Amino acid sequence: MKILAVGMNYPLHNKELNNTLSLKEPVIFTKPESAVLKEGRPFFIPDFAKRFDYETEIVVRINRLGKSIAERFAHRYYDEVTVGIDFTARDLQNELKEKGLPWDLCKGFDGSAAIGEWIKTDELGKDMNDLNFHLDIDGKMVQKGWTGDMIHSIDRIVAFVSQYFTLKTGDMIFTGTPAGVGPVSENQHLTAYLEDRKVLEFNIK
Repeated sequence: MKILAVGMNYPLHNKELNNTLSLKEPVIFTKPESAVLKEGRPFFIPDFAKRFDYETEIVVRINRLGKSIAERFAHRYYDEVTVGIDFTARDLQNELKEKGLPWDLCKGFDGSAAIGEWIKTDELGKDMNDLNFHLDIDGKMVQKGWTGDMIHSIDRIVAFVSQYFTLKTGDMIFTGTPAGVGPVSENQHLTAYLEDRKVLEFNIK
């Protein structure tokens, strides 16, 4: 199982990180399997950086083997969706960017990919380009998104990454975060929603 993730896929998020580039193709990075945080387990703040940000995202899970998938057929290669948190060591990321180095250390560390409860796409009864999601911390909404704001749609992302990676059953794709990212701190309680359904809930330790 592998985790593929998309960076800078919402215009307002790009602006809040002072990145105003027009991206003709998705920016892709990976996370190892050890990054997965599931079943409501707490996120333990590591000690190798000073600031760890939440990035709330729609995540899809691949359901069949695929390579070089045409975008018009991409919807056939996933049938489950959830909300995930792409935790980012922000100060470390800034250092890596300045040096022109890869993002692996700031994005792929253990527990950096929190995964919610999987929901069948047909159960949602909604177009994948019309999904609403949000994150609450201690009962207060801190980030919300709508997939219609994506620069690159979910199907476009699936088709694009399949040109480089053979997609296998169980692979996950984080599709990018909207504006509103921010730091987490000890003893906070995070709850994420897909439409009005709570799919992810855990504590920060």
